[in-house]
Amino acid sequence: MQTEILTPEIKTKADKIVANYEQRRAALLPVLHLVQESYGFISEKAEMEVAAYIGIPPVDIKEEITFYTLYRSKPCAKHEFNVCRTLSCSLRGQEEIVAHLENKLGIKVGERTTDGQFALNEVECLGACEMAPMMQLGHEYIGLLTKEKIDQILKTYGDGSFCESGDGSFWDRP
Repeated sequence: MQTEILTPEIKTKADKIVANYEQRRAALLPVLHLVQESYGFISEKAEMEVAAYIGIPPVDIKEEITFYTLYRSKPCAKHEFNVCRTLSCSLRGQEEIVAHLENKLGIKVGERTTDGQFALNEVECLGACEMAPMMQLGHEYIGLLTKEKIDQILKTYGDGSFCESGDGSFWDRP
């Protein structure tokens, strides 16, 4: 039995999103966010169903997913370290931070741990150059990174509290 990605519940939410736009295609990005929030990533089957729902060719969906870095085409780790690699962060020690994370996590950039708990990515500018080097972890921006701060963050993950709390306890400003 084939299961639908766009369940009646998701379709109801998508219909509300589409109703906000004059052209159905304009709702594509929010509908993709909805699917990703529901499943954690956008599978090929989801791409096909969203394309049919919006009324566009499936290749248009693939183009959006591969262009925007916040869309995922495969399951992601529970905790993703997205380290900024652009000029400000690079000049302030981004490479050392990435090397330290690789060492501590036992993975390279672009990989995730075998248990699916952690992934390490380098991303383009996160728009917080005053906090360089910095990274995004879940919905939190963490700046002025040092090896010691990374160790503290990893220790905090031992009890799983950081990502769930969202209290910004690692948010530092100069």
